[in-house]
Amino acid sequence: MKSEDVISYIQIDEYSSTPKYKQLTNAILSGIESGKLKKGSLLPSINELSFSLEMSRDTAEKGYRNLRKLGVVDSVPGKGYFIINTDFSRKLKVCLLFNKLSTHKKIIYDSFTKAIGERAAIDFYIYNNDFAFFKKMITAKLNDYTHFVIIPHFLEGGENAHEILNTIPKEKLIILDKLLPGITGDFAAAYENFAQDIYAALEQALERLSQYNTIKIIFPKNSYFPQEILTGFYRFCQQYAFNHKVVHHIKEEQINPGEVYINLMEDDLVALIERLIVLKLKIGKDVGLISYNETPLKRFILDGITTISTDFHQLGTQAAEFVLNGKTEKIEVPFYLNLRKSL
Repeated sequence: MKSEDVISYIQIDEYSSTPKYKQLTNAILSGIESGKLKKGSLLPSINELSFSLEMSRDTAEKGYRNLRKLGVVDSVPGKGYFIINTDFSRKLKVCLLFNKLSTHKKIIYDSFTKAIGERAAIDFYIYNNDFAFFKKMITAKLNDYTHFVIIPHFLEGGENAHEILNTIPKEKLIILDKLLPGITGDFAAAYENFAQDIYAALEQALERLSQYNTIKIIFPKNSYFPQEILTGFYRFCQQYAFNHKVVHHIKEEQINPGEVYINLMEDDLVALIERLIVLKLKIGKDVGLISYNETPLKRFILDGITTISTDFHQLGTQAAEFVLNGKTEKIEVPFYLNLRKSL
């Protein structure tokens, strides 16, 4: 096969969040599995790939380096890159479909890909909490994958998500983070118990919370976060007699000493800290701060921000185990309180 023929069936999906070098690797391996590429087949040069597929030379080189690491491709000075090993088979093809890209979602992605290794081809897509795009993606790709790993959070239309998810054969379906009602059959899931998780985490922080008189949770009206979080929040505040309030717009909220703020969105965290600095209120003394979702930076910002968070590493690793072992069990992922100086 000529190198230009190889280029003709290498597909780079601009909508995919999968790195292009990985897409290149997957395309070459798929060519081997389908029999289109034989041992000794000449591959396109770096320049040919860069020009024809509109990718940088660095990306093309990284793709070939990855293939060399797998022992599939090698190069001959002055002649180019060749297939040297066709004894390679991957029966697993996974579609990762996440609602958004964020620091903690990257932790899930990295943990999943590390656990899977090269045993599966992975396509990664972000649907930005858009139900219409989510539906379109699944409908168009229903027959393209052995597994769908999905985080189902939506701004609007999510009440019908179970209907779309029920079109996926259950042995292919893995739900992460939020366990939606209405999904029938035996499928795999690693999920958070949102109402119980926040209640238990705040209960663990009760001693420090008792230094304050009011707890406020910043919960934007137009949010993909589950309402069950508020259920657990109300239950805790009522159980332990805290004044409490749901704040929709932190930039408009009056801030007073003796209050604790729980933020869910990172943008709200930044806005809150900016306001506290302007008001000269000391975080961890005048005002308490608890942030949803543990990230490495929160260990250091303001000498440490207290977080309540699920184990994102376990979410990714567990999803990979579901793909590899074929089990359809449902596992509740642990939720942790990380006490630091902001509370």
